[in-house]
Amino acid sequence: MFEQTLNPTGHLWLTILVALIPLAALILMLAVFRVTAWLATILAGIITVPVAVFVWHAPLSSTLKSYLYGGLTGIWSIDWITFWGLIIFNTLVLTGNFGRFKTWMVHHATADIRIQTIMLAWAFGALLEGLVGFGYPWAVVVPILVGLGIADLDAIRVAALANNAPVSYGALGAPIIGLAAVTGLPLLALSASIGNVVAILALLPPWVLIYLVSGWDGVVEAWPLAIVGSLSYIAGQWPVAHFLGPYLPDLSGALVSFWILFLFVKIWRPKTIRGFGGAPLAPAAAAPSNSIELGSVREAFISWVPYIVLIVVVVAWTGPWSTLPARSLFKLSIAARSSITQKAITSVFNFTPLNGGSSILASWLVILAILRPSRRILGQVFAKTFKQMWGALLVAFFVFALAYIFVYAGMANSLAYGLSKIGVFFVVLAPILGWIGVALSGSNTSTNAMFGPVQAVTGKLLNFPVLLLPTLNSVGAEVGKPIAPQTASVGVSTSKFVRSEGQVIRHNMGWTLIVLAYLILIALLFYYVFPNSMAL
Repeated sequence: MFEQTLNPTGHLWLTILVALIPLAALILMLAVFRVTAWLATILAGIITVPVAVFVWHAPLSSTLKSYLYGGLTGIWSIDWITFWGLIIFNTLVLTGNFGRFKTWMVHHATADIRIQTIMLAWAFGALLEGLVGFGYPWAVVVPILVGLGIADLDAIRVAALANNAPVSYGALGAPIIGLAAVTGLPLLALSASIGNVVAILALLPPWVLIYLVSGWDGVVEAWPLAIVGSLSYIAGQWPVAHFLGPYLPDLSGALVSFWILFLFVKIWRPKTIRGFGGAPLAPAAAAPSNSIELGSVREAFISWVPYIVLIVVVVAWTGPWSTLPARSLFKLSIAARSSITQKAITSVFNFTPLNGGSSILASWLVILAILRPSRRILGQVFAKTFKQMWGALLVAFFVFALAYIFVYAGMANSLAYGLSKIGVFFVVLAPILGWIGVALSGSNTSTNAMFGPVQAVTGKLLNFPVLLLPTLNSVGAEVGKPIAPQTASVGVSTSKFVRSEGQVIRHNMGWTLIVLAYLILIALLFYYVFPNSMAL
């Protein structure tokens, strides 16, 4: 068995600098040279292998096996989920179901800009993040908000900040599934710990959103809407994150939030109906549409049934009562002796054919039986999905391959050992690392793959609750999404700010830093007051 070396250069800070080479190379290519993500991860892997072999003395054959097993894990744990999630979304779009659903949502959001923002940017945006992710909530929600009278740049900021809380559970839980794969921590425990932090994080955004679209007067009038919007999302998200896992908290949070808001605004409305900027609306402009079709129970059922099917099938398939996701056809693994614990750590690819991604495939088949699209439309669905995703599919393979080498060779341990010298202040740095990682990579999943193992080992060395730092890494990555160039490039694709991502990022930056500061306070709260909620 390969024995890892903790300080191969003999000088701790030099070892730390060398261990940072793969991360620095990746960041440099993404942030400075603007290399596309899939190519950047390939090149970073090419750089990492010789560092692992010649500095950390990892055997070449074992290193390459670790690389392969990591890549296969990326395909099966991440791609298999995100691919079928996007297939479902594109099926709904090309059959017209999503258009009807979007129209139904807009119809029931009433004329008040604050209610529209919370129901559409907050609740509907979380639904899109949970199903697809990758910036699509911005791309879909922004033109709706612009159509409702919000200025383009402000509409992008509103959609981006509304998208903060759902990101860790985005794309049917891919970031948390990836984090569990690279840290070896239990998936359900990570889902629960992240759910705890997200629940508190979610208390803030509705207030910010109402302020952004209507000013302080709008907040003073509509404060009950902010409370109901945040608590309803938490009521749908938190129990699912705790007891069912990471696949559906966004969808359940979005559905519960929307329907509670839907009922709430039937019995409560702001005293003044306001448009964007807080301007009062004339009675004629504020009057709701009288469309019988959009208000009918039948139309509501047709609009919502695909999402209901997805939730029912995935819950039945992946819940704690189900043995399907754990059934393994075969395992491939290579072991090394940890330079910190002196225990064996393994790079494992576990082929579980009935995992969460397969449950999403099954959901799609049920949705097909209901919608009955033509063969021509199905061909368009697959063509569109591959065109949209081929780069992301490659990234999942190569970034997890890179992460596996980083752990197997001992570089993650060496870097964590150096970072642990910072001491308790690392509680503050942990979410900032996640924020930086996603701002540069554009992906919560990639950020968790690269920084997750370092965060986990640093936490062990500092004797922190084992789930704390990986959790803060993932939620810190949520907060950085509004300034991630890759996310912004997708998010602005339906606005007039195409290829103006820099302007969008600058516009989002201030509020993103405020939310990051709020997250740091949450981190300190869990470290000092609720540490047991982060323990296994």
